[in-house]
Amino acid sequence: MYQPGELVVYGTTGVCRVEGVERPALPGTDREREYYLLKPLWQDGVIYAPVDSEKVPMRPVISRQEAEELIDRIPSMEVEAWRAPTLQALAQHYQSAVRSHDCADLVALTMSIYQKRRQAEAQNRRLGMVDERYQKQAERLLFGELSAALGIPYDQVVPYIARRVEEREKGT
Repeated sequence: MYQPGELVVYGTTGVCRVEGVERPALPGTDREREYYLLKPLWQDGVIYAPVDSEKVPMRPVISRQEAEELIDRIPSMEVEAWRAPTLQALAQHYQSAVRSHDCADLVALTMSIYQKRRQAEAQNRRLGMVDERYQKQAERLLFGELSAALGIPYDQVVPYIARRVEEREKGT
């Protein structure tokens, strides 16, 4: 059971702070059931999530060490732009990466779409809407978790990654 103050990743909402565990008197909630009161870090509102539910995945935020190790692996990750015969197949592929709730999958997804963007721009074309939507979602989830794990502001995550990757490349 998570304790008040802990940071968790809640489904595709992203990082939330556990504000408490209670039995809220709200319409549609079971008064016999305990709920986490979750406050998303990067958006407004609160979420009541049943403590015993497995419907929406919830896990602790990765550690600082895990975040730094992930960032250090980025230069060696080989990722190709993923293409699909239909937009639905493309969306399903992207959705499976997002729903894995795994930071390495989110890195691979963003790198794949970034590569696809560069290829499109080289041909004076725009990136598709499905690619755009999933890139934004994956970046929001990834950068939000890295921000929490590293203890840095959200808007400093990309410069932090760039700096760390550059330092690692100079060191090799």
